[in-house]
Amino acid sequence: MKQTVVVYGSSTGTCESVAQAIAQKLGVQVIDVSALSEGVIQENDNLILGTSTWGAGEMQDDWYDGVNVLKKAGLAGKTVALFGCGDCESYGDTFCGGMHELYEAVTEAGAHVIGAVDASHYTYEDSESVIDGKFVGLALDEVNESDKTEERIDQWLSEIKPSL
Repeated sequence: MKQTVVVYGSSTGTCESVAQAIAQKLGVQVIDVSALSEGVIQENDNLILGTSTWGAGEMQDDWYDGVNVLKKAGLAGKTVALFGCGDCESYGDTFCGGMHELYEAVTEAGAHVIGAVDASHYTYEDSESVIDGKFVGLALDEVNESDKTEERIDQWLSEIKPSL
């Protein structure tokens, strides 16, 4: 596996816990998006980016500065996988919508995005993060479906690891 880092934006700690679990399973570094720099991007071939979802499907607040760092550094030649945390019951109409904003930012910056997940295995009303029947990354709901998180992470990692 090439040099990989997990970067997360978390307000309540949920996305942070997920990021730490992913990083531990891969044996890689994990950092808060507030510590993201052009140097971190340049040092890593692969970026695994995670955000919680807020408001009307927006990414976590610290990611707005983080997206600027991504765009400034450029992601041509980089492989990016995304994960998002949401609440499919209380916010089923914007479930994991924050991933979509990250997806648009990284594709615009030239990244090769991997790790789309079949949306038919989820219960939700709507999500901007679904394109052609797949979430643009791993969608997780620690509020209502925490019992599915570890299995979903393991399945996703087994699918993306050959590309990392």
